[in-house]
Amino acid sequence: MGGFMQPQGHLQVLAGMVDYGLDPQAALDQPRFCLQGVDSARGPETAESSILLLEEGVPKETQEELQRMGHPCQSVAGWDRHVFGRGQVICRDPTTGVLAGGTEPRADGAVLAW
Repeated sequence: MGGFMQPQGHLQVLAGMVDYGLDPQAALDQPRFCLQGVDSARGPETAESSILLLEEGVPKETQEELQRMGHPCQSVAGWDRHVFGRGQVICRDPTTGVLAGGTEPRADGAVLAW
């Protein structure tokens, strides 16, 4: 992950693990969203013209509800999903010392630990 997607992607993967108890692979597998078009150099007013990109797998009902709330949304599928970044995660259970990992399903990757 990099650029404007990096903090968004990190937060989504971390929230999956911390808030929902997902293991690293399940957290990486979750459909992502991306607020695109925000120009941080020009300030928060650019958020009004941004588009919420929703990865395939986000329920249609969710997209419809977001649009009813006034959020312009666009579905993203196939190779265009590269916008959502990629990542790998390795974490260690502090009690057992067991390592668990996951790798990005959107691109080539591997996770190794010893």
